[in-house]
Amino acid sequence: MLKLLLIQADITNELDTLATEPEGISTKFIDLALKGGWIMIPIILLSVIAVYIFFDRYFAIKKAGKFDTQLLEKIKIYITSGKIDEATTICRNNSNPASRMIEKGISRIGRPLTDVNSAIENVGNLEISKLEKGLPVLASVAGGAPMIGFLGTVMGMIQAFYDMANAGNNIDVTLLSSGIYQAMVTTVAGLIVGIIAYFAYNILVTNVEKVIFKMEAATSEFLDLLNEPA
Repeated sequence: MLKLLLIQADITNELDTLATEPEGISTKFIDLALKGGWIMIPIILLSVIAVYIFFDRYFAIKKAGKFDTQLLEKIKIYITSGKIDEATTICRNNSNPASRMIEKGISRIGRPLTDVNSAIENVGNLEISKLEKGLPVLASVAGGAPMIGFLGTVMGMIQAFYDMANAGNNIDVTLLSSGIYQAMVTTVAGLIVGIIAYFAYNILVTNVEKVIFKMEAATSEFLDLLNEPA
């Protein structure tokens, strides 16, 4: 009977521990973040910058990739009918990089094809530059955040050894905790931000390449249209 009571008491203690554990864990997470010290400030700022750039560029690139496949057929009808102004208008009504490149090409109709192609390429380079805006910063965050985290690690270890040296023979674990906390927390935070920024950068680069492919396909079809015999 005594054994059963002891077992029941142990089970009750375990259940009480599990019931109160989530609250303790959340508090520890907050404490760990605070223990990271001032080095956590630039890491948090970099995370905010990375998130902003990703969503801003993601929706912009997604919008740029929307190209009406029937647009070139309409442009062909207008150009063969001599309605250049209508062809220009329909391009302006479709606000995307491919339409702006074709619009530039339409404005050069009547000139040599090399001039038309050169004008389209110039506009294409500008459009690609707009699409890639912010990507170098995101790449810098992917590489810089872990480095800042490692800097916090080194600073934390220096602080730990400094406290150890000043303590002499009275070394206590709690005395070293602040430095070790900073060393571990900043490393983890920097790696998390760097990994997220790295994957976000590659996602955006892949989407930009898809848009560039659509731009090249549309302009190539437009140039083929100009090369067709009258």
